[in-house]
Amino acid sequence: MIFCEQRCRDVMNARAGRIALENPVIIGRHLTSPAPMGPGKPSLAGFAMHLLYPSDPFDPKRPDEQYLDEYQAILAAGLSASLFSFEDFESGNFRARPALEGGTPVLYRGWMLTPEGYRELVEHLQRLGAVAFTSVADYRDCHHLPQWYPRLARFTCETRVLAADANFTQALADLHWPGYFIKDYVKSLNTGSGSLVHSPADIAPLIERMRQYRGQIEGGVCVRRREDYLDDTERRYFVLNGQAYGASGEVPALVHECAALIDSRFFSVDVVLRADGVLRLVEVGDGQVSDRKEWPARRFAAMLAGAL
Repeated sequence: MIFCEQRCRDVMNARAGRIALENPVIIGRHLTSPAPMGPGKPSLAGFAMHLLYPSDPFDPKRPDEQYLDEYQAILAAGLSASLFSFEDFESGNFRARPALEGGTPVLYRGWMLTPEGYRELVEHLQRLGAVAFTSVADYRDCHHLPQWYPRLARFTCETRVLAADANFTQALADLHWPGYFIKDYVKSLNTGSGSLVHSPADIAPLIERMRQYRGQIEGGVCVRRREDYLDDTERRYFVLNGQAYGASGEVPALVHECAALIDSRFFSVDVVLRADGVLRLVEVGDGQVSDRKEWPARRFAAMLAGAL
């Protein structure tokens, strides 16, 4: 089974309050209407959403410390939730406490999974008669940059997608960018010297450091043109059933436009101000594995409960 690399390191970092569920990239622009749910998606009308959280590795009756305040806010908002052992799940076993009811739409909130790992979670839910709120295809389309980038390319910095073993100097010889931001399909490197390099010749050594720190490169390599952003202007928004929400209530037109172009029930949209004052897209992510960032737990729970 293929799951989030560095799980053990993430748990240790979470205990120290240093966990980062994902590492934003460099990316932006405008439009404005809720996104219709695509054809073929099963209707979940009439069912109350049920949340699924990883339990504490040492106490299966408690949520993992990383999600404790959110779990409590979810229950206070009138939603139901179950816990499961992520460690057992990695071993091929799955049990939800309390047990899931048949037909229940389940929204996972937890550690990042590869698309293959998420598929296994969905299959466990299906065997129990539950329904995954987010399909495997929608998870992949928001989780992997090459899936969402073509739809949102005009809002974001220019990006080239290459194999991890590519000859970067040769493949990028036609580019003369001011800098190259490097990540795999999901994450960048937030340790050591970071993920920004000044020459294509520096990319291969950086990829090797990413392998050393994280154990693998997920998918391939995304090479992104450097853009200069204003400090402390990055914000996270969530899109739920086509409607965009912000931590403070206001939602920029750019986020509404992204909501209209991405066909997923639940995803995050990060935006930031470029140095020239233009709002830009940083990244899209599956909402189930996106950190709340500046969102208070109570407001996040209210969004899921339909109280905003």
